[in-house]
Amino acid sequence: MRQLKANVYPVGAIDWDRRLFDELIPLPDGTSYNAYLIRGSEKTALLDTVDPTKAEVLIENLVKAGTDRIDYVVAHHGEQDHSGSIPDVLLLYPDAKVVTNPKCKGMLIDLLNIGDDRFITVDDGETLSLGDKTLQFIYIPWVHWPETMGTYLQEDKILFPCDFFGSHFATSSLFVDDEATVYEAAKRYYAEIMMPFRTAIKNNLEKIKELQIDMIAASHGPVYDRPEFTINAYRDWVSDEVKNEVVLPFVSMHGSTRKMVEYFVDALIERDITVKQFDLPVTDIGKLAISLVDAATIVLGCSTVLAGAHPVAGYAAVLTNALRPKAKFASIIGSYGWGGKMAEQLTGLISNLKVEILKPVIAKGHPKDDDFEALEVLADEILAKHKELGIAD
Repeated sequence: MRQLKANVYPVGAIDWDRRLFDELIPLPDGTSYNAYLIRGSEKTALLDTVDPTKAEVLIENLVKAGTDRIDYVVAHHGEQDHSGSIPDVLLLYPDAKVVTNPKCKGMLIDLLNIGDDRFITVDDGETLSLGDKTLQFIYIPWVHWPETMGTYLQEDKILFPCDFFGSHFATSSLFVDDEATVYEAAKRYYAEIMMPFRTAIKNNLEKIKELQIDMIAASHGPVYDRPEFTINAYRDWVSDEVKNEVVLPFVSMHGSTRKMVEYFVDALIERDITVKQFDLPVTDIGKLAISLVDAATIVLGCSTVLAGAHPVAGYAAVLTNALRPKAKFASIIGSYGWGGKMAEQLTGLISNLKVEILKPVIAKGHPKDDDFEALEVLADEILAKHKELGIAD
């Protein structure tokens, strides 16, 4: 059986065919539910379990590893893709105790009906000896739930940070063997799941800074045997720095808004501003989320439906509002037929964003010369704002 280091075994499950997570997040590359068996000279611990749909795979892997005893099941996070098979493990290993923090204990009781007597709770920084191996527990809240913690295996210098540093990426490789591909999957994962908690993640990066880490074994995706690769990526993503980029998701019903978008994209390109354009009805929202990580400006393109914003654009606004990217500026372009407050409505839907709203450009019907001139003005304003940030020439 494969090992990360001596007596540290991956026993989780690969979910090659899963294509949607939380009934929301596209998984173009599947995912994995990583669990790790650590066999010490005196005690044995299982770090996390798997999604309930893959419980049989976990049990089979434990049997293959010759696991006749588990003393501790470490639960880093209450969400069921990690905790959902704990009841199955406890049935197979009736003497095992669930090791977690008090907040996660409450969640596991609520979600899985695990009895209070099956738990051992640990404090931040507390250690647990397995004999020749020592587990150190580190609270890392809001990556991405409030109760999340990680485990540092001191002797082997392996960090098990649960969802922190994860990637929805199904692969038969135990370790990262294609950094470019994994970088894209990890950035998608950060954008969709971690970005709303950017400040908390900054704090948690500082918390692990002094650890000597040889490997990072997250709960999804391959193991990082060059941990600085993902740590540096996260430091970039959570920084306050933005790039000379405009993200432009749009929806056009009869072509008027599309003409404005096409004209505006050309205007931005002429000003050496990178544009990432998304036709919302056919967009992978994960790609849109990735683009939001670094962009300085977001511009929503929208048609008007019954005097309001097109629902697809409204969804994009709500999603962006939930993800809370670090963009500095936002605006709206689009068209209407007889009236309405589409721009005001969309502005209200992004109230979580700490952005300066630049004057929208809204055409009545097909865009006319005045509308195209207004788009030129908006492009000039965006360029000027980016220059003030020092990210444009």
